[in-house]
Amino acid sequence: MAEDLYDKAVKYYDNGEYEKAFELFTQLAEQGNSNGQCYLGFMYDYGKGVDKDYVKAVEWYQKSAEQGYDYGQCNLGLMYEYGKGVDKDYVKAVEWYTKAAEQGNARAQNNLGIMYEYGKGVDKDYVKAVEWYQKSAEQGNARAQNNLGYMYEYGKGVEQDYTKAVEWYQKSAEQGYARAQYNLGDMYEYGKGVEQDYTKAVEWYTKAAEQGDADAVGAINRCAEQGIADARYELGYLYSSGKGIKQDYAKAVEWYIKAAEQGHADAQCNLGYLYYNGKGVGQNNAQAIEWYIKAAEQGKELAQKNLLRMYADGNMETQDYETLSQWYKEFTEAKDKAEKKKHKAEKKDKANDDEEIVYSKN
Repeated sequence: MAEDLYDKAVKYYDNGEYEKAFELFTQLAEQGNSNGQCYLGFMYDYGKGVDKDYVKAVEWYQKSAEQGYDYGQCNLGLMYEYGKGVDKDYVKAVEWYTKAAEQGNARAQNNLGIMYEYGKGVDKDYVKAVEWYQKSAEQGNARAQNNLGYMYEYGKGVEQDYTKAVEWYQKSAEQGYARAQYNLGDMYEYGKGVEQDYTKAVEWYTKAAEQGDADAVGAINRCAEQGIADARYELGYLYSSGKGIKQDYAKAVEWYIKAAEQGHADAQCNLGYLYYNGKGVGQNNAQAIEWYIKAAEQGKELAQKNLLRMYADGNMETQDYETLSQWYKEFTEAKDKAEKKKHKAEKKDKANDDEEIVYSKN
């Protein structure tokens, strides 16, 4: 019965029906269900289905933790570490993290590693920090993987090993952890543990920057200033999209031009788009056509398609309709082939693709 009630409560929670979930988790918690107590604490902690109340969150985490539930123990440790609903107490935080970590809770293992690395509630001990990061990282915890990579990069608690640092940064970065993406970009930029590769450096910096990592934005800017075309293109994209940086079409145009003049097809295509739509620059069909053609001649299918769209709308004069038609035919055939291979019987509405000038992001 309790198991059915718990499953129902979780379903409500996952569907965003927090008030219904709160009601059921309260019933479970009052019946002594440790999972329900932990969930109820979490709902008070984050104000889901109920007013935020750190004191009550601690109360329910405590009940769950005292029954040995590792997630309750980990969450209680967090409350003590950050002083939420209780006085900040690193020693107690370590105590609860340890209980959860010894049960194999990956998040608690990572948090305990942090406490040892920085000497919070325990004597600073890099070796123990590495030990706990390793346990957590091997379970796939992205933060721990990044932290372990950092320890290998700087030789803290282990012998310095750039190759292993890259290995762990890579695992974390591929899970989407922004700081690891930045760190991996840094390894590629400076050739630490891998062959120096500015293209890959910029690729990883961009992924981090799109999540708002300020250091990554700065790194892309640094690479762009050094004349790296990919970095100039990505910086233009960040400015035009407003991802991780304040949107500024004029600056987007500035950086796209620099990359486009170096022959970067994506930059040429996007520059055509900005000229066509008058974003960051005066609307200018002739300039749009010029840059679309440069990209199209490099095989950029989106530029070919946009040129044909402009022609169909009467926004350009050309006698070379045959070339445009061929580009578009090749584009649509390749697209149809790829969709059939990937989706087979699935049907997707792609009508809008043929109705407007489209912007490029690789």
